[in-house]
Amino acid sequence: MMDFNSTESFSGQISALVDIGLRKVRDEQTPRTYLGASRLGVACERALQFEYAQAPVDPGRETQGRILRIFERGHVMEDCMLNWLEKAGFTVLTRNEVGEQFGFSAVDERLQGHVDGVIVSGPEGFVYPALWEHKCLGAKSWRDLEKHRLAKSKPVYAAQVAIYQAYLGLHEAPALFTALNADTMEIYAELVPYNGELAQRMSDRAVKIILATDAGELLPRSFLDEEHWECRMCAWRNRCWTSGEATG
Repeated sequence: MMDFNSTESFSGQISALVDIGLRKVRDEQTPRTYLGASRLGVACERALQFEYAQAPVDPGRETQGRILRIFERGHVMEDCMLNWLEKAGFTVLTRNEVGEQFGFSAVDERLQGHVDGVIVSGPEGFVYPALWEHKCLGAKSWRDLEKHRLAKSKPVYAAQVAIYQAYLGLHEAPALFTALNADTMEIYAELVPYNGELAQRMSDRAVKIILATDAGELLPRSFLDEEHWECRMCAWRNRCWTSGEATG
């Protein structure tokens, strides 16, 4: 039982209880047995391989409760954006006829992706059907997206959009990508034309990661310096840099 008379702040105690609950729910979820298409744009193929193979993360690098709360916020804000789009006159489908989230499966179900929605009709001036993808971002990240647009600011999301358009046959119409500023509730929206070259490159990358994992081959890491910011953020940093393999 938690001691509510301890020196820890009351807010900290409640936060800890919330985080315990969130981690319990996360631990009860069935682990992924596939490579998620939404992750294919991540810079390092080795990190993606660790993720796909469900390699244990480094001690102390487990997903923290605050991050789980950010994930929850993203789901809530996605529902809000869906509701707002529908109020604006768009018809957005998120489930198929049997109630499953729209998505695709490839490479013997070892590559899978699940989309936020498909816009099938709406105001004039748009082409339908079209993919819809949404993100909720902090103010700094949102401003960078607004300034540089999707492909430059958020290459992981751009890759996600391209491969979804390809596998779901939604390549004829530009995707609608929306992002909500979590601090100000400003909306960013961009029509994203299909990038076939990017989609093919991501599809080839997925096959490469899956086949290398099957063969027990550890792919090269993407960075020369362990202090590169993406390495410092990686959940498998210690595992990677003690393995001794050369950089690609």
